[in-house]
Order: sequence, then structure tokens, then C-alpha cells
Amino acid sequence: MSKLYTGAEIVFKCMEDQKVEFIFGYPGGAVLPIYDELKNHDTIKHILVRHEQGAGHAAEGYARSCGKPGVVLVTSGPGATNVVTALTDAYMDSIPLVCISGQVPTHLIGTDAFQECDTTGITRPCTKHNWLVKDVKDLAKTIHKAFEVATTGRPGPVLVDIPKDIQFQKSKYTNFIKQKKLNGKSNNRFSQKDIDKLIEMMSKAKQPIFYTGGGVINSGPKASEQLRELVSITGFPITSTLQGLGSFPGDDTQFLGMLGMHGTYEANNAMHDCDLMINIGARFDDRITGKIDEFSPKSKKVHIDIDPSSINKNVKVDLPIVGDVSEVISLLIKTIKKHKTNFLKSNKENISKWWEQIGKWRSVNSLNFINSDKTIKPQFAIQRLYELTKNKDTFITTEVGQHQMWAAQHYKFDKPNRWMTSGGLGTMGYGLPAAVGVQIAHPDKLVVDIAGEASVLMTMQEMSTAVQYNLPIKIFILNNEYMGMVRQWQELLHEKNYSESYTAALPDFVKLAEAYGCVGIRAKTPDELDQKIQEMIDVKKPVIFDCLVDKEENCFPMIPSGKPHNQMLLGPKDQKENKITGKGKTLV
Repeated sequence: MSKLYTGAEIVFKCMEDQKVEFIFGYPGGAVLPIYDELKNHDTIKHILVRHEQGAGHAAEGYARSCGKPGVVLVTSGPGATNVVTALTDAYMDSIPLVCISGQVPTHLIGTDAFQECDTTGITRPCTKHNWLVKDVKDLAKTIHKAFEVATTGRPGPVLVDIPKDIQFQKSKYTNFIKQKKLNGKSNNRFSQKDIDKLIEMMSKAKQPIFYTGGGVINSGPKASEQLRELVSITGFPITSTLQGLGSFPGDDTQFLGMLGMHGTYEANNAMHDCDLMINIGARFDDRITGKIDEFSPKSKKVHIDIDPSSINKNVKVDLPIVGDVSEVISLLIKTIKKHKTNFLKSNKENISKWWEQIGKWRSVNSLNFINSDKTIKPQFAIQRLYELTKNKDTFITTEVGQHQMWAAQHYKFDKPNRWMTSGGLGTMGYGLPAAVGVQIAHPDKLVVDIAGEASVLMTMQEMSTAVQYNLPIKIFILNNEYMGMVRQWQELLHEKNYSESYTAALPDFVKLAEAYGCVGIRAKTPDELDQKIQEMIDVKKPVIFDCLVDKEENCFPMIPSGKPHNQMLLGPKDQKENKITGKGKTLV
């Protein structure tokens, strides 16, 4: 007779067969049977967070940095509702999460029982799929299906809601793991004909550009290597979304920098003026396109994406290619090499004038800023952080705001999976718990959360998690005493009405660090910055670094909401030194 397992035991049998090593969670009444079973499974380590939102973001950081799905365990009611923000964040940014939530016993569902909520109803809009398990016989199959859904096709979060009585009931256990290709490679719908059509378009292009996104990173490290080869053999310029940073070396001469609302002058103008746009693993979101009907008006558009629902969703394209990025690029490279001599010779001649134009845009030096020898400029702080950490294989997370954009602009990533940030949802409070998850995945690496003083306070309680598990994360706060991006929009677009954007009553971050039992460091002047940053790096404990920066510095370039790419606002230094006229608008 086959052995019978409780629902709680089945949960862990599934986790072990899925090779889960870490669970990020917070216990509560409806999930206690699963927590009771935790002690019997030494191969799985539970990380106790201080808030369920922190559990979700930590699991996101873990997943984004190592490629494995993050696992979250929460109780019913407020436990489930607290994790909704992180689930939505993962859904927007295509991060594979498996959330296990406890639920009140089945006979109490719908009675407004203590700590009951309609978890599957609440999370349906922010998960790829979710399940309420009403029969213990379905539990194993459901959990294994959850891992499959989370990691195939376009990755994303899923949720399995397990009533408390199901966790006690017994059933047989069957391993339902299917032998499958990861990252949705079995979903390929492209053909050699599509590749040939793309090469024909590339060979005729005089002003082409590769526009790359997080899909390249989600496809795995091989995809980033293939992208580098493709860009090299074609000679085309390349730009990246916020989530795609690191898939192509940030200091390569063919890289135009990040595009979009706070992208570089050269990247945005190249996107606007190109005649062939090749989108690889990006989704044409509004921060990239700006005003849709004026978005790259003269270009032919190609969209390579694993998710067919993303094709023609926001922007109509001329050639859709549905497939895994790695496999599409692989076939594209092989086919180009077959016609190497003719294609590359004509291609180099075709785009020489295009590179001349890009060089003119580049000469504007749109990321420049007026430095100071008295006040720390936030851009300068990021640059010094980069110079002192770039040779350490550093992992960077961020909160959301000006500091996030300055980090994207001035910290140059040359590897994938080193940059963890909230893109689609723009979740303040993401970076600190995400750093916890990254450090769990990479215990011997340097992990830095580039933060704003407003964002970081939203999940500051997770410093206790870092201290409890001896995670030497570094919280590098660019402290300007404002919700900086809100203040910037108020200054530029709302007639300087600084309504409620001043972050009054801030804690003393050094003393706060000491209260948590970690290390606090403060830098006030540019001349002490390097020494203080090095001190932060050398400390083998969690650190809160309070970097006091210019309170009124704005993040440029900037495309105002609803404007096209070629109507960027540029800083006063650009106007003074380059006398920009015409397309590039300046703001003093």
C-alpha cells in the first residue's frame, strides 16, 4: 500500500522535487501545519522576513539574480493581501515566483471567518495563474503545475491557496514534474522564413537599431552572449530598457545607453529617427514609447518575444517573431554567417552615415552634470560607487525614484542578472528586501541597494532580516530629504507646487543602523566619499550608508509624460556647452 502524506508534507515533497533551497515567508494561523513540517526538511531553509511584502520582493531579488523561481509562504487574510504588491511587481517585470498561501478551512470559506479573504479573486489580476486547492488529492499536481507556469513562456508569479484542513488531510504523493525545456522554448512559433525576412530587412536598413529588454535576461546567460555576438557581427547600435541593462556591456562603444523617459540623448534620438527597429525581449511600454502616434514614425518594426500576447499590444509591428530570444538569435546568427560576405559588406557601407549622426548626438554628453567640490552630487556618488565596486562582480538593487534613474545612467553593467530594480510597477521599498534575496542567492558577493531616503523607509524593517541571517547587504542612501522624482515633476510640470514631497522627520540613519545592530556610515562632502564607500565595502556586516546629496538636483535627460522621443528636456550644462537647438529642447 502506498504511503499517505499530509497536505503539509506534500507541499515539502513538491518543494524538494523542484530543488527549492530557500523559502521567504512569515507564519500565521492558517499556514501553521506547513510551518510545523518545516523542521523535517533540512535541505530547505526558511528566511523569516518582517512583512509579507518583503517576502515577495526578497523572492524577486533571489529569482532575478540566480534564474531560479522564488518561493514565498504566507498566511491567509492580511498575509496574502500584504504580498499582493510584490506579486504585481513580479507580474509586471516577468519574475518567476511561486506563492503558497494558507486559507481558512474549506467549510468556513465565504463566511467572513477570521483572517479570511478571497485570495484567488484578489490575486487573479496580478498572477499568471492561481489555484484554490479544495481536494488534497489535487495538491501535488497543482503545486508542480504552479512551478511550470511560473517558469515557462514569459515568466511570472503564481499563487496556490491551501485551506488549513487540506494541510492536515492525507493522500498519496506523485511527482508530476514534466520533462520540459525551460524559459518557454517549447513555445517557439517562428520559422526560417521569419529569420530570412528579418535578414532582408536588416540588409536594406540604413539607420537600424537593436532595442533590447528584460526578455534577453530571462532567456538565460546564453542569450546575452549571443546578443553580444549579433551586435558585433552586424555593427548595429544597441540600446536597452531599464530591465535589460547588463545583457550587453554598458561600456561598449556600440551601446547607446538606456532609452526611455530618462534615457540618453543618443539612444532616444536614434530610436526616433531609425528606419529599422529590432525589438528583442521588450514590450513597448509607455516609458519607452512616449507619445504612441509619434513613436519612431518612419521605422519598420520587428518584435521578437516569447509572449504572443505582447505582440501588437501597444505598437503595431511589421514582423512579429514569437519565440525564445536565445533560439531566435542563435538561428539569426547562423543564417547571417551563411551570407556573411555580402551582407556585412553592404551593411557596413549602409550604416556609416548613421553612425556619424549618432556620434553627433553622443557629443552632447547628455548625462553630464555640474559637479561641486562642496556638495555631493548624486550622479557623482553613483560614479564613485561604480569605480570602487566594478571589479567585485557586484549585484545592485534599487528603490524607485531619481536615485534609480541615476543608477541606471551612471552604473555600467557588463553582465546579466546583476541589476535588480522595479520597472513596470515602480515599487518604492523594493530594493532593501530584494537585496536580502540577492544576498541569500549569492552569499559571498557584494550586494548594494542604491536607495532614496523616502523609498527605503517603506520596508526598512527588513534590516532585521539581514541582521538575523548575517547578510552583509549595503544600503547606499542618496539622501536629498525629498521624494526626489515627485519634487522634480512638481518643479518642471506643476509650477513648483511642492505639495507633500518634502520628507520631514527623517530618522538619523546612522543611529537607526546601530539600533538594528548593524553599521551606520555618513558622508557629507565629496572629498570624504571614496574613503567612506571603501569603509562600507570592507565591513562584513549589514550597512546603512547615509550619503547627503544636493537636495534640488534633477535627473536629466527627461522626456515629459506623453511627449515623443525627440522632445527631451536637457540640463543647463548641456545648453551652455553645446548650444542645443531644434529637436532637443532644453530646460534651465
